[in-house]
Amino acid sequence: MARSKPTDSPAPSGNAGRGPAAGRGRSSGAAAGATAVSKIKAGRSAKVGKDGQPKVGRLKKVGNQVRLIKQAYTLTRKNDPRLPWLMLIAFVVVAGVIELLAILFGAPFLFIPIAVVLGLMAAMIVFGRRAQGSAYRQVEGQPGAAAWVLEGMRGDWRVSAGVAGTAQLDSVHRVLGRPGVVLVAEGSPARVRSLLAQEKKRIARVVGDTPIYDIVVGEEEGQVPLRKLSTHVMKLPRNLSAGEVNTLGRRLAALGGPRPPVPGGPLPGGRQMSVSQRQVRRR
Repeated sequence: MARSKPTDSPAPSGNAGRGPAAGRGRSSGAAAGATAVSKIKAGRSAKVGKDGQPKVGRLKKVGNQVRLIKQAYTLTRKNDPRLPWLMLIAFVVVAGVIELLAILFGAPFLFIPIAVVLGLMAAMIVFGRRAQGSAYRQVEGQPGAAAWVLEGMRGDWRVSAGVAGTAQLDSVHRVLGRPGVVLVAEGSPARVRSLLAQEKKRIARVVGDTPIYDIVVGEEEGQVPLRKLSTHVMKLPRNLSAGEVNTLGRRLAALGGPRPPVPGGPLPGGRQMSVSQRQVRRR
């Protein structure tokens, strides 16, 4: 009896059978490797600073600073039209003096770079002084101007704005630093004196023998002008160490932050005061 041949073709053997699977494995492995390399490169490029934010490149920092200087120059020039001429005069005078000295020493071309650099520095100094004065003139007399100046001081100064105030927008700001505790009041002198006395008494219970300075911002006798406030505070004697400032900061934190003033008199609409409102008003 004759045997019939099988109708199904046999499966390919050897490399022919393993070819497609092997090709897919190599392609998937290559893709996974490329993905891993890209992740490593992304991790290396995205560096994080101490504050947890991504670091900014040096070129980007320089660009941001140039942009800020340009904005400050534009704003200052609007309020001070003489600014460009004063900067030009400062540059010409300083650079001219340096070049004159160079001619006397017999090396006029050698000192040209130095004359240009010093002239630019003089122009930038004039720009900084005029910009600061213009900013002070804009905020002078406005509520919160003293807090704005205090928060811009360089160094380890811990400013708590508006720790006491009145409904007439008089306010007292607390500054903690190496000199001790500095209370800065702005507003009507007749009203802020009582505010200063109350805040000084409240803080003395916490800080003990730590020096407490009180300053009233204004143009009258015994007051400190707004444009000289930061210089006056920074010139106070250093009475505390860095560790004592940290300890004192934790104590003052228990007093809380800003306290909005509660106007006197009955509440509108004939409503009654709650217990918390009565406690705030007693303070």
